[in-house]
Amino acid sequence: MDALDENTDLRGEIYDVIRNIRDPEKPQTLEELQVINEDDISVKLDSKCSVVTIELTPTVPHCELATILGLCVRVKLERYWGNRYKLDIFLKEGTHTSAHSLSKQLNDKERIAAALENSELRKIVEDCIKEEDN
Repeated sequence: MDALDENTDLRGEIYDVIRNIRDPEKPQTLEELQVINEDDISVKLDSKCSVVTIELTPTVPHCELATILGLCVRVKLERYWGNRYKLDIFLKEGTHTSAHSLSKQLNDKERIAAALENSELRKIVEDCIKEEDN
């Protein structure tokens, strides 16, 4: 299997892990709302540090829950893989009025840790990433 096939397989696996995350305010998943799609996932495999980059598209340019969506993606993937890959999560440029600053927050380890210490926020994340019984 060459590197391109491996990247494509990994992108598909990542997408399968995160596509069913639920929106905190709506009954739909991130896939159904087109917040996430497989084309917005990139993988750079390296023997020293492999990086997974995910771009999210908020449902509206002023989405107040964009950081929570990013946090949900991060928590679900970290639980799935641990620290196997470096995760970079961004809001796609031009899709949110504060895309740059929110993307910075989504990749700041201290801010992520502080957010997850908040019990109300933690419950929202847990509810969004919970696997539904089929």
